[in-house]
Parts: sequence; structure tokens; C-alpha cells
Amino acid sequence: MSRHELREHVFRMLFRREFFGTEEEFSEQVDMYLEELEPLGEEDESYMRKKTDDIYAHVPELDEKLNEVARGWKTGRMGKVDLTVLRLALYEMRYEEAVPEKVAINEAVEIARKYGGDDSPSFVNGILAKLVLER
Repeated sequence: MSRHELREHVFRMLFRREFFGTEEEFSEQVDMYLEELEPLGEEDESYMRKKTDDIYAHVPELDEKLNEVARGWKTGRMGKVDLTVLRLALYEMRYEEAVPEKVAINEAVEIARKYGGDDSPSFVNGILAKLVLER
């Protein structure tokens, strides 16, 4: 599976997490989702699970950083698609040295274009650009 496809599946898994209260409920949803992707290699499945868990573990920190740059659009007001895309991209920009910032931003904009509203790509691009400038 390509990195783009893996990233999109991680986005979908993170998005689902927004709607399930307990870890057990979410885990069941992830299992069902991954079963739908059959045949899925063990390496790809492991990568997606680990990345989703790692991102979710960093959500408080990621949201804090997003809240610092998103004037007038705190994470509590953002649409779930935009917020999930931003978390994914910011995680990649901060914690995955193998992913160049430009790639993380371009991929985030593409996911926002596919799953978000009309303004999602420009919103995501604007927030991520502010984060890059801040570095």
C-alpha cells in the first residue's frame, strides 16, 4: 500500500475515534475497519494502528499548538474533518523526520479536499502554513 493510501486510512481511523467514547468501542471500530481493507498486510496494519495510537496520544499537545495559531478557530469549534487532518499533518511535521513538511501539508490539503467542505483545503493550508512560519 502506498504512503498516501496508508495516510488516508490513518485519517479515517482517527476520524472514527472522535465518535467513540471508550477505548474499547474505538478498538472494535478499528478492528471492523481494518477487516474491510482485506487483504491487508501485517506490516501495513501494524503501521496504521501504531500511527493512529501515537497521534491520539499526542492530541492534547497537538491541539494546544493548533489553538495557538488558529485565531478565532479553536479546536472545539473546528469541523471534525479539518481537526483530524490538522492533527495528522502536525504530528507528521513534528514527529516523523522522514516526512518533509511540504509533503505533510500537501497530503493534508488533499485529504481535506476529498473529505472536508469547500473551505477545508484553504483552512488546513493556512493553519499549517502558520505552524511552519512559527518554527
